[in-house]
Amino acid sequence: MMASLPTGYRALVLGASGAIGGALVAALQADPRCAGVVGLSRRPGARGEPAVDLADPASLAAAAAALRPQAPFHLVVCATGALHLPVQTDQGPALRAPEKRLAELDATNLAQAFAVNATGPALVIQQFHDLLPLRERALFGVLSARVGSISDNRKGGWYSYRASKAALNMLLRTAAIEVARRRPLAVLAALHPGTVASKLSAPIIGDTEATTPDAAARHLLAVLDGLPAEGASGCFRAWDGSEIPW
Repeated sequence: MMASLPTGYRALVLGASGAIGGALVAALQADPRCAGVVGLSRRPGARGEPAVDLADPASLAAAAAALRPQAPFHLVVCATGALHLPVQTDQGPALRAPEKRLAELDATNLAQAFAVNATGPALVIQQFHDLLPLRERALFGVLSARVGSISDNRKGGWYSYRASKAALNMLLRTAAIEVARRRPLAVLAALHPGTVASKLSAPIIGDTEATTPDAAARHLLAVLDGLPAEGASGCFRAWDGSEIPW
């Protein structure tokens, strides 16, 4: 349960069709203190939820406008991002593996990674932070990744994914400063969910031990719920609540 939020709080999850996003929606629906949760994805919802596409700023603006009558939302989570991005090959559509060497860098691929992992979530913050309450505690989480830490980069590789997640961290930290001017009780956080078992992660984790989406969702919500009211906004936290260096 999100004990730090008011009883009857409302929640919003973007990326609800993904493994973590879907688990977040389910966990919030199970919280008796939650009055309602709206899950958004690329397809319209069964209850009339608007479709959103992070590559389409107009869809984000339209969704925020459509949900404004239901505001305020005390909890917003952007559970989106991609390590493997689509690419067209001679054999048809495929997923591109992360770059391991400088020789594999491609300008188009870099731009696509930034669009999915940095620009899109930043526009989510831009459009949806206004749905947070003005004078009550509110939480806004965005899925980042530990590999987006510049100081913790010891293995190299994964150029576009690392760089796009590092950019996301800076965008969120900068937004947190501005949001605090009108919403001093709002806490924004970049979150590393850990290694989560899903169809998208299967190609890279193999037999590596991974947590389930349901467990990851519970961990992330617990981290958000435990963030202090002062001094935490704009932070970068792992699934266990530990701070990750920038």
